Order: sequence, then C-alpha cells, then structure tokens
Amino acid sequence: MKKLISTSVFFLIFGLASCQTNTPASNSNSTHTEKTSKPMETSYNKTDAEWKKTLTPEQYDVLRQKGTERPGTGEYNDFSEKGVYTCAGCGTELFTSDQKFNSHCGWPSFDNNIAGGDRVKQIKDFSHGMVRTEIVCAKCGGHLGHIFDDGPTATGQRYCVNSVSLKFVSENSKANDKK
Repeated sequence: MKKLISTSVFFLIFGLASCQTNTPASNSNSTHTEKTSKPMETSYNKTDAEWKKTLTPEQYDVLRQKGTERPGTGEYNDFSEKGVYTCAGCGTELFTSDQKFNSHCGWPSFDNNIAGGDRVKQIKDFSHGMVRTEIVCAKCGGHLGHIFDDGPTATGQRYCVNSVSLKFVSENSKANDKK
C-alpha cells in the first residue's frame, strides 16, 4: 500500500511540474504582429534593495511580490485622460488610453498592449488554486496583473492591471516635451 501511495505521489508531482513548463507558444501573445524592429532590451537587473529604494511600499508589493491592490481603489480605475500608461518600475510604455476600456471589474482594463506583445510578457500562473495568465513588464519583470479572454473588443482580451504598477503620461505633457 505504501508503495502504491509513493508511486501515485511521484506521478502527481511529476505531472504538475510538467504542466508548468513554459513553451515558446504558451508565452506568446495571440495578437502578436510581425516584428518590424529589433527586440526590446530586457536585461533590467536591480537588487531587491535597489527596488525597495525606488518603489513605494505599495508598488514594491505589487510589482516585485506579485501583490494585488484592492478592487476599486486604484488611481487609474475610473480614469479617462488621453495618454500612455508606463511601467511604474522601469518606465517602459505599456498601454495607450485608446486601448483602455471600463470593464467594471475594479481594476484598469486594456484590450491590448503597445507593440502587440513586445512590452507585456504572459506567464502561466497556477497560484491560489487557479489557472490564470499573469502579465509582467517584459523589460523589468514587474507584475502588472492578469489577462483574461473575456474582453468586449475585437481582441477578446482583458488585461486586468493594478493601477499601482502603472504611471500615466498625458498626451498634453508629451506634446509639451516635444516643444
């Protein structure tokens, strides 16, 4: 009986480990378009101490510890100004205001990301007894939130993002910077 239980546990652990292996196809974005420029630089390395110095405690919890802000509390949840949303950790442009929609889920939602997949990396997430797809900044690896296939636009996707993992650059400030 012990041998049967031991064998069952071994196969269960082996089976779970093999399910979590990322393949290039499972990490790709389904709306990925043909690349017209060289890949984005992703060698953004900081120590844990450096992240703690540059991020607020809330940003550190979400971006580096994969935390989640409470629904309905984020700065950009009910926000509609025109501009670009960047990663709060490294400043990479991730989403535009044209990609944002109100999903009424409690977090800012986007139907795509800038560059059709080069800026946001998708990773299978098996935490909390669920199977989801985590989204992280492709440059610094900061946790943004999760992506779901229930969006109302043509992409069918809903990038559900923590406000604290984002910074916003208004269209007006970008125009003033060019002057």
